[in-house]
Amino acid sequence: MKKATAWVLICVMLAITVLSGCGKSEESSAGKDSSGKQVTIKYYNWDNETQAQSTKKYIDQFQEKYPNIKVQHISLVPGNSLESLKKLDVLLTSGEKVDVVMFPSISELDTRVANKVLAPLDEFYAKDNVKPEEEYFVNPKFEGKYYGIQNNITTNFVLLNKDALDEAGLPVPKLGWTWDEFREYAKKLNKGEGTEKRYGAYFHNWPMYANPDAQIYMQHPFLTEEGKTNFDSPTYTYFFNLRRAMEKEDKTAKPYADVIGAKLNYRAEFFNQKAAMLLSGSWMISEIGDTQKFPHTFKTAVAPVPVQKKGDSTDMFMGGNYMSVGASSEHKQEAYQFMRFMSTNLTDARAELPGWKKGDAKPLAERLIGQNKDLYDVDSLMYTLFGAGIKALPPSKNSISYAAALDKILTDGFSMFILDNKKVEDVQKWMVDEANKVIEKNKK
Repeated sequence: MKKATAWVLICVMLAITVLSGCGKSEESSAGKDSSGKQVTIKYYNWDNETQAQSTKKYIDQFQEKYPNIKVQHISLVPGNSLESLKKLDVLLTSGEKVDVVMFPSISELDTRVANKVLAPLDEFYAKDNVKPEEEYFVNPKFEGKYYGIQNNITTNFVLLNKDALDEAGLPVPKLGWTWDEFREYAKKLNKGEGTEKRYGAYFHNWPMYANPDAQIYMQHPFLTEEGKTNFDSPTYTYFFNLRRAMEKEDKTAKPYADVIGAKLNYRAEFFNQKAAMLLSGSWMISEIGDTQKFPHTFKTAVAPVPVQKKGDSTDMFMGGNYMSVGASSEHKQEAYQFMRFMSTNLTDARAELPGWKKGDAKPLAERLIGQNKDLYDVDSLMYTLFGAGIKALPPSKNSISYAAALDKILTDGFSMFILDNKKVEDVQKWMVDEANKVIEKNKK
């Protein structure tokens, strides 16, 4: 009898041990490393105060699902992606254990891949049986390997002061309108003088505003698909001249010298009614209704980006922000889990359109509008985001690490043209020559 009792006790203890082992196995997959310790991963980005609230929701929801993976959020330079990347580079080269990092563009991501500070994602995709092209609109690759997950998709559009449009008797433009028509709209929307003036349009100092045709309607902003510079494209001649004409002749666009000299805020220029039209993008959807940051009462309409001439293709480049795993990370699997969770999460944490193809973005757009429908021309917004003719260009086959150098050539070239009053032909030749030097140097 005693032997039987002892045997039963042994069986019970064995069962408890097995069950306990199963529990530990599940915990390990949810965030403990091989030693059974809790895992903490660091996530670096440039969140401002508003964006940080969204990120906190992401992290809270993720940690609820994976309670043994803790996420430490670090905003390097709030509201400034470029300065944040400078700080990030110091961390990456100093041996800091960087787990997850957000990039504002593929070119910035590619630069870090070329410097071998990011880890490929192929093994994690394979383990999850994930086919990236079926999941995301754009999948950054470098030398045949995947290095980034698209968190959100950025589509460009034009914001228009609907009250000003109505006052001028102008309809909201439709897909296929031209930059010449944009110029005419700016003339009719121009109003006032001096400090009270409302310009017809505002162009910021980003490269996108030097030639939107190349930045939006070409697969790569700086290169042809054959890998040559696109700075010799006639679209540069056309748009440089358009910018000069609107600024100097029509006086419908704020002078570029003022934009860079006063370090103007493009949001403030539009919402403070210093400009009636603004080329911008989908990150602005929620900001239209954010009257705490920029108080305003006028309604905003949205139109597709103009094309150079009638009949031009309206398929556009759709970029976004991309997350990558640091090569120095000791928790790459957990970092990948967090990136996948963020990119496929369409709950109330999300404040931007997803780069995930399988998610329905329309309810998200409606949620971003929220209770402030009186500030949106909703029909024009939905048409511009989801209309039948709104299509994405296929991703470029070019993956380069020197985009920043080409970006600088464009910025310098445009400055020479608009500030120094040089001939567009001379500036374009200079840009092509400089770009060819960079391209040849990086072929070696």
